[in-house]
Amino acid sequence: MKRLPLRSRLAILTAAAVAVAVAAVALSCWLITKQQLTNQLDTTLRSAKVDINDLRRLARDCTSPSPSEGVVQPTPYTTQIVYGDGQTCTYPGKAKLTVHESDLAVMKGTQRYAVHNTTTADSSQTDMRVVTRSLEGPPGTTTGIAVSIAQPLSTIDDPLSTLAWVLLAVAGIGVVGAGGAGLLIARAGLKPVDRLTETVEHVARTEDLSVRIPVEGEDEIARLSESFNAMTAALASSRDRQQQLIADAGHELRTPLTSLRTNIELLERSEAAGRPIPPADRKALLASVKAQMTELAALIGDLQELSRPDAAPTLQVVALHEVAEAALERARLRGPDLTIRADLAPWYVRAEPAALERAVVNLLDNAVKFSPPAGSVEVRLEHGVLMVRDHGPGIPEDELPHVFERFWRSPSARSLPGSGLGLSIVARTVQQSGGEVSLRPAGGGGTVATVRLPGAPTAPPAVAARAET
Repeated sequence: MKRLPLRSRLAILTAAAVAVAVAAVALSCWLITKQQLTNQLDTTLRSAKVDINDLRRLARDCTSPSPSEGVVQPTPYTTQIVYGDGQTCTYPGKAKLTVHESDLAVMKGTQRYAVHNTTTADSSQTDMRVVTRSLEGPPGTTTGIAVSIAQPLSTIDDPLSTLAWVLLAVAGIGVVGAGGAGLLIARAGLKPVDRLTETVEHVARTEDLSVRIPVEGEDEIARLSESFNAMTAALASSRDRQQQLIADAGHELRTPLTSLRTNIELLERSEAAGRPIPPADRKALLASVKAQMTELAALIGDLQELSRPDAAPTLQVVALHEVAEAALERARLRGPDLTIRADLAPWYVRAEPAALERAVVNLLDNAVKFSPPAGSVEVRLEHGVLMVRDHGPGIPEDELPHVFERFWRSPSARSLPGSGLGLSIVARTVQQSGGEVSLRPAGGGGTVATVRLPGAPTAPPAVAARAET
């Protein structure tokens, strides 16, 4: 069954369901008809009128050595007299009926009447329906004789056989028709699935993610088409982002690598030519090589951070104020001539410690990098809101929507060191921790970076207990 096509299975299942339903209806119809015909025959046999004088004459002829000539049964039924010793008497030309215990019980007066099936006592063994009742005698007495009135069961069986064949034919036609209709319906209903299959095969063969399936209606097939379109759109967007990331990473890596190669080639030519570089120039050249290697290492670290899957990180309770304190120490080392003022209130959040520290360091690095010489940076943490304000040139309004994009750098900042990945790492880390980050121009010049993270001003009991130990 599993090896058959889906439309064939649907047709077979439809035909099977119709066959079961038709069989149940046909059987019920046949049984009800049989019961009605049997009840009607029993009623007819019970209400059949029998002349007592005819029965007495029949009884006399059965016991007389010289029976009367020309005695015939006056009714269309088979009539039989049952005596007390179990002997029977029937009209001439009629087969005797097999006597049952219930017939004898009626004869003895222990039962009013008996209704049952029996057979004739001759070689034909004809099935008969029999109603046996006692002959009427004087009030309060029994005659000791019972009369059985019977009719062949063929009067019921023949119509039932005809009905059975008719029902069988109708059921067969219905099942075949249901199978054909099921196949047609399956073909019509699975046309959208066929189109979806063709589209999937086309995408697998050509890797063309721009193909879309027309969505018609609001049924399950339409929902499946919408889901497929959404999936291909997401894959296309992911592939575009991946290609853009590779292109941007290649572009960003090319600059420090080119500078490194130039400096190293200059050192190599100096050694090969035997003309040493002046000490001051050599020192500056080595400092440039070191700076470029540091920039290259930072870029590779940022790429590794962004290449991690977007699966849910392992979160734990982190003291944001302590992370900010550690980041401030690093910022003071990078901007020794800057005045960095901090006001940090305790705040505990659920985040990945290393990623959160890297995000806060990136924010402070941006503030230090864009601050003017001998400038100042203000850092404040209050009620889960971390604000970092610098007094640099600020960010134009038209550039604010792009600051969190990967490798995006303001035209005014392209001459400064950096890869353009710092703020995108900040945005990703904050979003994974359930918070939000934004940048806006500050009054009087500069930029204000705001990070909001859900948390609490006190540590959970388990974390506090570990801190005390």
